[in-house]
Amino acid sequence: MDMIETVRNRILTLCGEHEITINKLADLAGLPPSSVKNILYGKSRNPKLATIKMLCDGLDMTLGEFFSTEEFDSLEQELK
Repeated sequence: MDMIETVRNRILTLCGEHEITINKLADLAGLPPSSVKNILYGKSRNPKLATIKMLCDGLDMTLGEFFSTEEFDSLEQELK
């Protein structure tokens, strides 16, 4: 799994845990729904950290909590 898939899966997991839709997450984060959907559908291959931070703020969590998962820890090194 690559980084963007891991971000996508994390967002979907968090929406499920909070029982909210993608549109509700966008609303909570103060983002247009299209910004979140672009990440989820692969149109945004390199989402800005500021966007991830806004999603975290909307979910009342830290960036550390967002990235503190086994999936992120097991990502392969990008540079070889």
